[in-house]
Order: sequence, then C-alpha cells, then structure tokens
Amino acid sequence: MLYFTPSPVPLARALSEKLIAISRAGKSLLMFGADCVALPLCLQLALLAGAGADAGAPPALMLLLTAMSIAALSMSDLYSAVVRYLDQRMLTIAGLGLGGAVLAVSALTMDRDDQPMPSGALFNYWLIAMSYLVASRVAVRAFLRRHTRAPAQAREAVAIYGAGDTGARLAQAMRGDSRYCPVCFIDEKCAGEQRTVGGLRVFPPERLGEIVAASAIRLIVVALPATSGDRLGAVVRMLRTSGVSIKFLHGLLDLADHALRRQSMARGASPAHLPDFPLEQLLGRPPVQPDAALFSRCVRGKSVLVTGAGGSIGSELCRQVAGLGPRRLHLLDHSEYALYTIRQELQASWPQLSVRAHLGSVCNEQLLERVMQEDRIDTIYHAAAYKHVTMVETNLVEGLRNNVVGARAVANIAAKYLVETCVLVSSDKAVRPSTIMGASKRLSELVFQAAAQASAWNAGGGRATTFSMVRFGNVLGSSGSVVPLFRRQLQEGGPLTITDAAMERYFMLIPEAAQLVIQAGAMAEGGEVFVLDMGQPIRIVDLARSMIALAGLTEKTAERPHGDIEISYVGLFPGEKLQEELLIADGAEPSRHPRILRMKEQALPPAVLDQYIELLLITCGTNDRWLIEAMLKTIMSEFTPQTGARAGDGEAALRAIAQLSMAPPAPAQAQAS
Repeated sequence: MLYFTPSPVPLARALSEKLIAISRAGKSLLMFGADCVALPLCLQLALLAGAGADAGAPPALMLLLTAMSIAALSMSDLYSAVVRYLDQRMLTIAGLGLGGAVLAVSALTMDRDDQPMPSGALFNYWLIAMSYLVASRVAVRAFLRRHTRAPAQAREAVAIYGAGDTGARLAQAMRGDSRYCPVCFIDEKCAGEQRTVGGLRVFPPERLGEIVAASAIRLIVVALPATSGDRLGAVVRMLRTSGVSIKFLHGLLDLADHALRRQSMARGASPAHLPDFPLEQLLGRPPVQPDAALFSRCVRGKSVLVTGAGGSIGSELCRQVAGLGPRRLHLLDHSEYALYTIRQELQASWPQLSVRAHLGSVCNEQLLERVMQEDRIDTIYHAAAYKHVTMVETNLVEGLRNNVVGARAVANIAAKYLVETCVLVSSDKAVRPSTIMGASKRLSELVFQAAAQASAWNAGGGRATTFSMVRFGNVLGSSGSVVPLFRRQLQEGGPLTITDAAMERYFMLIPEAAQLVIQAGAMAEGGEVFVLDMGQPIRIVDLARSMIALAGLTEKTAERPHGDIEISYVGLFPGEKLQEELLIADGAEPSRHPRILRMKEQALPPAVLDQYIELLLITCGTNDRWLIEAMLKTIMSEFTPQTGARAGDGEAALRAIAQLSMAPPAPAQAQAS
C-alpha cells in the first residue's frame, strides 16, 4: 500500500508564507544578519575543537575572518540566490569562496606573534562554517518547499513509467510542483525484485491495476527517452487498460516545455509549440518494409513522371523515386509554389538528378502530350487529385472534372505513347462510395481498368501499357489527414473535433504509401487493385488521445475538469462513414510482397465507360446535384449519395441528359471484365 505525505501544520504554512512575502532585499538582509551571528560562533567552535575549553579567538581576528567570509559569500552570489531553488553548484561556489577567505586570513596572520592561532583552527573553521551554510540553506529550502506547495492530498497522484535517469529526475522535479505528486515508478525491468528510486517504490507492469486502485493514481507519465515507436506503442496499449490518462515526456527539456505550456494555458493562451514525435507512435503497428527486389524495377535508369508532385503523397513519391536512380524525373502540378518547393528540395538533395518541372493541370492533354514528346516516359505515377471529402462535396463539379477527366487524360496519353507502367493512386473511399470524392475515385479506377482492357486488346500480344491501381487508407501526416488538424487544434489549446466516438479508419505512413505505389507498379500485370495490409483499424478518438499524450498534455473530461485539452464530438458529415473498406468484394490474393494484397474487380467495357463519362460531363454542365448523383448512381450501382438517389433515377437522368446532348443514352447494364 502506498501513502501520501501528511498535510503540513497551518502555523508552519503561515510562517512560510510570511517568509516568502518578505522583499528580496529583506530576505538578503535576514540571511546576512544570520551569517554575521553564526560565523563567529563557527570560529569559536573551531578553536574549542582544536585547543580545548580555554581557547578563545582575539576579537580583531574574529572580526577580520567574519568580514572576509561575508565578503567572499557575497561575491559568490549566495545572498542574491533564491533559497527555494538553491542547488549544489551554488553551494560549491560558496564553499570555494569561503575557502579563499580562510586562505587570505591565514596569509595575513601567518607572521604575527600578537595574534596566535592554534594549528588547524582555520581549517576546522572552514569545515564547520561550510556545514552551517549547507545545513541552514538546505533546511530553509526544504521548509519552504514543503509548506508552500499544495498538500499531497490536493495534488494529482502520478505514477512514472520508466525508472531510469529521466524518470528519477522527473520525480525529483515533481516533488517541488504544486500540482503533481509522484507516488511510484513502473518499470518492466524490476520484475521479481523490490527496489526504490529516489525514495519511491518501483513496481512491475503486472501490478498496474492494483497500484492505480490503491494509490488513486489519475495520471501515468511515460519517461522513456530514445525508445522505438514499436515499444512505445506496446506501452501505450498496456497502460490504457488502467483507465487513467497517459502523458509522454521524453526528457527534461520536454518537462520544461510542458511547464511553459501549462503556464501559458493557465493565462488563457494556447501552447505555441508542441514537441515533435514520430508518426509511427500513432500507427499501432510496425511500419511495412519494402521489398528491395521490387522497389527499383520501374524506376532505376528510367524516365518517370509523377503527377500531383507537390502534394503530400506526390512529393514523397518524388523523394523515393529520386533515391532509386532514375534517368530523369518529371514533375507535374497545378500549384506553382508546391511545384517550386519540391523541385528545390530534389535538386538540393540529388544535385546530379535530371529534374523537369511542368506547371499545369493534369486534365490538359496538350500539356501531357508535350511532356511525352519532350522525353520518352517509362513510368507514370498518377497522384494528382482533389482528395478532401468536404471540399469536393461542396464543389462536386470541379471535383469530378479534375479527378475523372485527369485520370482519363493520363490513361489515354500513357496508352498512346506506350508507357510501360502507369499506376493510379486511389482511396479506400472508392469502395462502395457515399461521397462525391469517393465516387470520383471509383470512377477513376474504372477508367484505369478500362484502359487496361483496351491496352491488352490493342496490343495483340505485343507491347502494351500495364495499368494498375493502389488504394490507400488514411495517410498519417498528409495534407488532408486528421493529424495536421489535431496538431493545429492542440497548438490552439483545443478542443480536438471528432465526428463520432465510433469513427475508425485504417492508417498508413506517407513513406509506406509511396513505397506501395512503386512496388505495385513492379508487380502489376494489368488492371489489378493493390492494397496494403494495414492491420486493425484505429478509432479516431484513440488517435486524438494518443496525440494529446504525446504532446505532454492531458485530456479534459468531466472526471478531469483540470485537464488541458478537450475532445469535442461534432457529428458525421454528409456521406461520411463510421468505417471504411479497402476491397469491394472478397477474393483478394497475396502478391509477391507478404503485406500487399492484389485483386481484380468488376469493370466496365471501355466503350460503355466512355459514353457514361461523356454523359456525366454534360450533366456537370447543369450543376444539378440530383442529376449528377443520379448519373453516378447509374454508372456505379453501389454509390449511395446523400440525396438518396436510387438506381431507378438513372433512367430519368439519362432521358434528361439525352435531351441536353441530343445523344442516345448509353447501355444501362455494366458488364464484368
């Protein structure tokens, strides 16, 4: 059983408060007066220790030694130091100064016969005076620290995970804190043995539940510097079973940053800086490593085009490709600043690499033609797309045009110029889509699947472009992901906004996403969809709590009203799902990489799809949401739009579009590839 320190006596607290209330000059004068009285007594004790009861110090010598000692201590800044924060370094400097004073007095009185001094008396004086200085300052410091902080019962009971050097210093710092009270350590290295660190018991993790209940612990601080993400992830999963808040401090600098953040937040300000932490700590699984044999097959010595090169995924694709030794790397993006930024980075990191930057929209086939005519492109990674669900939902026409027309333009150009490999970066939101963005990505997949069919038919056994698709889950740290949003909300002091407590998603890292795209191109035979085995989905609320803990803060709840950051639930956005899927149907097969799955899914014949897309573009010209969603529902029966459009609406939509275009409606039934 663990016990807290008893409450301080009210009289002692009142005395300590009066001492603290004295002005800085008054405190210095008080210490100065105490030393003026005590140091002559120290000299008298030194003489008694050396010569017996009859020894006595000449008044002139006593006055000289006291004056020299006080002067030395003043020059050591002992009287300007704050006693509550006095440390060993300050006492050491004071001891050296006092020793200098003793040596000076010894030199001045060495040849004087009228003021005899017993042998060794001055050395004894230094020892006794130093003992007095240390004992008096440490006692006052302990008294003030004990009686100016909140009683242990009023402070929050804390267990520290990690009984190493960082944990021990953290416990020492917490003892002087007015909010936290360290009660024990938890460390897996102490299994089967009983030991203490800094006066606190160390317990094994197996006793976590018992310790939390017995000591009313409400916070566990993880003090594990230089620890891998895998181990931290395992520690977090284990500690969450205790039901208490978790906070991460990787070192004493984090503790100082945390103290500053708490002070600024107490004044109503937001924390200006959050500690950096590897995103692997949020992933909940080890990162998937690439297969070296696959990784460079479509890149080394080849000319590669990356569309959307300035985006989160596109820029990481460029970095990965640049490190694999391509012959030339072409970048295409419609954002001038993003394109400039990634080109500058690549030229700085790989100065020997030939980089070509092309500014413009991926929907512009003439621009793509010029790129193909400038160089023989071997591999295309098509990452350009509008991906933000809410933004595309409210700008559905531009979202559809950019994503679908862009995919068709890239596929057409790749097939026309016999590009060896063309890979589409898709999304898990393309599976049974419920939003315009998801529908646009599924339609982009259908474009690439149709291109794969047409390429195989036209090749007749000869050379043909290999088209494939890669579906991502949510990419941690990408521009549209929840991590940058949560980080910004943390910096602003919260709350972290989550649509629903049951919301969960599959997550992957940006390097994992880029590596998946590159490896998929190397394994593709034509028309496949590749997905990464990302383990179990992660609840968004758990991700938010992990980020709060990794930022060194605590969640604010009804049970913890003094926490730092609150989590707020704002409700589902239109068309948003609680869970996402990665495959439309069963039947996924393993690929050459053990963590990458492949599958061929139902597709539309190229001629049918072309008619549908032309009708969809005519529909987009009306800017009529119902008509657009009904047309998408006709193309993809699994599409479930927010307006509730039904499959039967497609006939009315086709009739309306036919009247607009004066073109016959396309066949209503899709065929399987």
